[in-house]
Amino acid sequence: MSTSSLPQRLPERDAFHVYDTTLRDGAQREGISYSVVDKLAVARLLDDYGVGFIEGGWPGALPKDTEFFARAQNELSLTHAQLVAFGATRKAGVAVTEDQQVRALLDSGAPVITLVAKSDVWHVEQALKTSLEENESMIRDTVAFLVGEGRRVFVDMEHFFDGYKHDPDYGVRLLVAAAESGADVGVLCDTNGGMLPLGIAEIVADVASRSGVRLGIHCQDDTASAVANTVTAVAAGVTHVQCTANGYGERTGNADLFPVVANLQLKMGIECLPEGKLAETRRISHAIAEIANIAPDTHQAYAGVSSFAHKAGLHASALKVNPELYNHIDPALVGGDQRVLVTEMAGRASVEMKSKELGYDIAGDAERVTHIVETVKDLESKGWTFEAADASFELILMSADESESRFEVESWRTIVEQDASGDVRTEATVKVRANGERMISTAEGNGPVNALDKALRSAVTSLHPELEPLELIDYKVRILEKSDPDTSGTASVTRVLVSTSDGKREWTTLGVHENVIAASWRALEDALTYGLMRSQA
Repeated sequence: MSTSSLPQRLPERDAFHVYDTTLRDGAQREGISYSVVDKLAVARLLDDYGVGFIEGGWPGALPKDTEFFARAQNELSLTHAQLVAFGATRKAGVAVTEDQQVRALLDSGAPVITLVAKSDVWHVEQALKTSLEENESMIRDTVAFLVGEGRRVFVDMEHFFDGYKHDPDYGVRLLVAAAESGADVGVLCDTNGGMLPLGIAEIVADVASRSGVRLGIHCQDDTASAVANTVTAVAAGVTHVQCTANGYGERTGNADLFPVVANLQLKMGIECLPEGKLAETRRISHAIAEIANIAPDTHQAYAGVSSFAHKAGLHASALKVNPELYNHIDPALVGGDQRVLVTEMAGRASVEMKSKELGYDIAGDAERVTHIVETVKDLESKGWTFEAADASFELILMSADESESRFEVESWRTIVEQDASGDVRTEATVKVRANGERMISTAEGNGPVNALDKALRSAVTSLHPELEPLELIDYKVRILEKSDPDTSGTASVTRVLVSTSDGKREWTTLGVHENVIAASWRALEDALTYGLMRSQA
């Protein structure tokens, strides 16, 4: 690709860089394996979020990454970001024009290239097995060559902070060398992730004053400090932050993109994303998690569904007066929402706020509120918990408004049989009444819960065909702790959570019982009852 065909524009907000490495460093997380199609989809989401740079991978080193860059030239149209190719400096003793890895970086077509270079004397001498002088020449030669080919170049100074402890001058020397050769940014990398904020602040400030180079920061999360270290580095003078979506990355991960940009923009006043994009935080976070096939972290700062969830009754009482009393920001700023959890800790305020959240205004009905509070606390003492089962709680609210049952269960049973060959067969029979009719339904399944679900669904949908689209999408079982030694192990009380979808929305119900099948039945019955009530609302 000729230099004339490369995008010549500078990214928006070039004074401050949000640089994402989800597709390279993030892909090094155990359990993640992006296809090329996945990588293209993630890149589009990151661009939509408004990051300035998207590091696509290591062309020439990994065939998948080479294919990604080849396809990106025709299939990836970026609005906010520029695509970045990642690779190493020339090899020791090899002319830069003869180094095939360097050539692959040019062939990628990426307008920006990030080079990784050793900045720790131990790594230079023991890992690269070359001299400190040759390592410096490798940086100078590669940067100058790529800049001469029309590329913008950043340099990741690998193991910078560990190297600083061994020799505080050598890393600075390399930063200056890279800048003199044409590199735009020298990125200080906490490759082993062992730094803490105070150390970051001291070293960044010292390096900035001695080098005069534009600095970036790349933090791993091995001390659970990557986000704090990144923000601290910015406060110390860094203007380029490298992050990954949801903190994905090697070992314990990288600095999480979403809390980093939220902290910078909302707490430090640095407008690092285009206007309105911060409100896309939760959506983008969860969409990338889906592509990575990793369940979103419910307690992730800013993006997690529990990040603005309140459990204590004291909190709920204060939130009724002023949401700012227990929220550090307006949840809507990052695409979130405030939730009140109904638990054994719930008081009247929690129940009133949760009910209003679900569309029931019961604040003026003191008797009803008292009854619901007492019901919840009684059930919670027996192992029920409504934190993750809004639908079951809503059924408690509905019960006061509904004078007649939608359907009535007469009985149910399951039969599990194993024959001589080892094959296991499960059958369930359910008897229900609705609309003046009695229905008996029998179904087979791969287990008692599956068979019960099929039988109940068949019986109810024959009387209420509007429930045909309902589908069980998740099933969770938890054994509850019991103080009675006679009810431990397989005799313990069991809590079951069932998630159901009608194709438009999802809801979760629960059941609790000493018998896991009975607990499952209660959750299944509530799921269909809720679906029926919603369909007729």
